[in-house]
Amino acid sequence: MQRYKAIISYDGTGFLGYQVQPKGRTVQAELESALAKIHKGVPVKVTASGRTDAGVHAKGQVIHFDSPLAIPEDRWVVALNSLLPEDLAVLFVDKADNAFHARFDAAGKEYRYQLQLSGFRDPFQRNYVYRYPYALNLEAMRKASRYLLGTHDFTSFCAAKTEVQDKVRTIKEIDFLLDGDLLTIRFVGNGFLYNMVRILVGTLLAVGSGDLSPEEIPSILEKKDRSAAGKTAPARGLYLWEVLY
Repeated sequence: MQRYKAIISYDGTGFLGYQVQPKGRTVQAELESALAKIHKGVPVKVTASGRTDAGVHAKGQVIHFDSPLAIPEDRWVVALNSLLPEDLAVLFVDKADNAFHARFDAAGKEYRYQLQLSGFRDPFQRNYVYRYPYALNLEAMRKASRYLLGTHDFTSFCAAKTEVQDKVRTIKEIDFLLDGDLLTIRFVGNGFLYNMVRILVGTLLAVGSGDLSPEEIPSILEKKDRSAAGKTAPARGLYLWEVLY
């Protein structure tokens, strides 16, 4: 039995998320269906670096699976892509050590959130950016982001319904990349809680719009209360960009 590591990319618009659910289309279900066909109906479990929610996209999600088949790595890419839908693609497959685990071996992740700072509504971008046609103070947002860097308890920036007990995470980088009217906020950290990036974005937007001051961020962290932070930004602007090992 050989373990394989794969990098996949998907448009999250048509999925109810990554993880298999009783009803609805998911990334994991599509991958496992394709692998079952290659293995003549034998189920093959796929494990990812983590879940993504409905509507969230991925440029570089990482998965692993085990197979007894002696198929060259490049042929795995061709075989899987021939069976997968057009909104899901396998970019790369390589042999991995049998101890490799896509989730537990991940050292960090990079997420990017894309905002269209324009009053012009582009129907072709509606599923891939969050249109925010209001004035933003980017310098205030940059100042606020510096309070978020480092190791903190991010309870205030986590969905209240999460079952995770340890909410301490480390954010290493937050960058603001402006290209015309497209603002990309880049987050790199050792891990992110449920809805954490989207809540961080919503809070930074509250700072940029003047509803919060940058100096309030430390207090929001200290409160460990979801209601203290900003709104949860929509899923459509979020991309799992890269998983770091």
